[in-house]
Formats: sequence, C-alpha cells, structure tokens
Amino acid sequence: MVSLSKLVKERQYPQLMALLLLVLLLFVGAVPGYVTGKWQWKQPPPIPTLKELKQIRKTGLTLPGWQTIEQQEQIVGERKWSLQTIQKEGTDKKAILLMLPQNGPMDQPQVEWTEVKSFWQWQIAQERDVEFTVKVPPSAPNKTDVKVKAKFFRGSTKQQTFAVLQWYAWANGGSPSQLQWFIADQSAQWQKHRAAWIAVSVAIPMEPLGQVSKSWEEAKSLGEIIQHQMMSNIL
Repeated sequence: MVSLSKLVKERQYPQLMALLLLVLLLFVGAVPGYVTGKWQWKQPPPIPTLKELKQIRKTGLTLPGWQTIEQQEQIVGERKWSLQTIQKEGTDKKAILLMLPQNGPMDQPQVEWTEVKSFWQWQIAQERDVEFTVKVPPSAPNKTDVKVKAKFFRGSTKQQTFAVLQWYAWANGGSPSQLQWFIADQSAQWQKHRAAWIAVSVAIPMEPLGQVSKSWEEAKSLGEIIQHQMMSNIL
C-alpha cells in the first residue's frame, strides 16, 4: 500500500484531495438516506432540461458565428451522438463537433473519450491539459465567470490531422475527468438539483503532423462559444 507521505511526494496531492472530497460527499449524502431509508443514489433529483439535452442528438447546437453544414445522429461505441460539421462564417474554416448529452437521471460519464478515439481511429500525440474561461449568461444566478478544463491534443489518421478539444460540460464548469463531474453532481444533489452533462469533442483540421499548439487560440475560441451556448440554452 502506498503511504500518504509518498503520495504527496509524488505530486499526487490534487488527486488525493479529490478522492477525500468524494468520500466526504458520499458520506454527507448517505447519512440522510440512512436515517430516512430513502437512498438518494436510487432516487436522484430529476433533470429539468432533459428534453433539451436529448434534442441535441437530433438538431445539434446553434453556434454564433458558425454555420452548420451537416448534422446527423451517429453511433459511437454503443450510443447515439450528435455529429455536426460546422463552418466559420465568412471563411473556409471547418470543424467537426461530436456531442453526447446525458440521457437520463442515472446516466453518468463513462468511456466517452475511448469511444471517440476508436471511432476516428486517431493516433494521439502532443496531449496536454488546458483551461479556458466562459462568461456566464445574463440570466444565470451566479455571475462568476466559469472555468472549464479540457484535454487538447493532436489526433491523426493516415488521411487527416486534427487539433482536438474534449471535455464534459455542465452548467457551472467543465472537465475531461469523470470524477470531477461526479463531485460536481454530488454537490449539486446536496442542493436538490443536478449537474446535467454533455460530452464534447471538437476536431479542427490542421496541417499534417504539425504542432497542435498553433491551433490553440482557434480551439479555445470555439470551446468558449460551445460552452456558453450550452449554459445559455440547455444546461
């Protein structure tokens, strides 16, 4: 068994704190259920925007400054995603937007990034963690800007190379980590609501086997637009 001191020395302090927070949230959520006999994980609060979430598969997402060229439902792994080809207005720049919305109160993020990688048959390189900030919609009760973490990497096939940005989006944040969503959802359930989620994978064509960092500003701008639209209209 790895000692606590060794975990800290190996710079795993953030992971350890996240695990401890998860245990605390589970304990806090379990005590009322134990006392009343109503276990919350069996009866999670409903998702008020579930209809809007499911509609994404059929219609995609409207993005200011971008035009939808094509949209369809696409099986990725064993589930239906929205596959949307978009083009920036006034330019020839295109991107592919894959989205998997939460399908019900018990639905949780699982192996979405593995399924997407397998679907495109990408060879992944130059992967790194990134962060961008999104202005909250005027109607949001919380006026603090939302920080979103994401994975950013180069995904290559024999035919084409993409700059790829991936994260789970929810109303007051986002992260590529299933654990981070779970913590956010447990915290939300303690306040009698949910952290509805959408898995987002954006693929932007780039030069073959080039430096993905050259596409960061474009990917960041598009990520901000996508997250803002979701927070404004869906999440």
